[in-house]
Amino acid sequence: MSIDGLERATFAAGCFWGVEASFRELEGVVKTRVGYTGGRTSEPSYEQVCSGATGHAESVDVWFDPTVITYGELLEAFWSIHDPTTPDRQGWDFGTQYRSAVFFHDPEQQRLSEASRDRRQETLSRPIVTEIVPAMTFYDAEEYHQRYFEKHGGAACATTLR
Repeated sequence: MSIDGLERATFAAGCFWGVEASFRELEGVVKTRVGYTGGRTSEPSYEQVCSGATGHAESVDVWFDPTVITYGELLEAFWSIHDPTTPDRQGWDFGTQYRSAVFFHDPEQQRLSEASRDRRQETLSRPIVTEIVPAMTFYDAEEYHQRYFEKHGGAACATTLR
């Protein structure tokens, strides 16, 4: 998907506060939104997602300028900010909403995601459990979750660029 020359990527890698903060640090990332995708419920709330009943993952929608940063470079950042070998857990956060996932928006993103995963797997001793699945409807999280670290400071999540 492309709008005004920008492209869209969607990732889940644990607590969305840290994931969003990590992607916002990258030159070429123009806009981010935290939210929920990959589930069964329309317009889920944070409380519903945290219950595990909706099937959604805490995710980050990333809009980027492909003349500055490539989708492949975003994938490299994605693999570096979390442990893709732990199912439904990142740091102290656990549950299906914290799963690792790449939600691709077109066949090229799928191809690049799978190739990137396979390269990353060669460097790890445990199998990668990251889902690589078609993007679904992305529901924005409540406003108080957006740019959480910018508003509140600190780094409560385990997710940071390494």
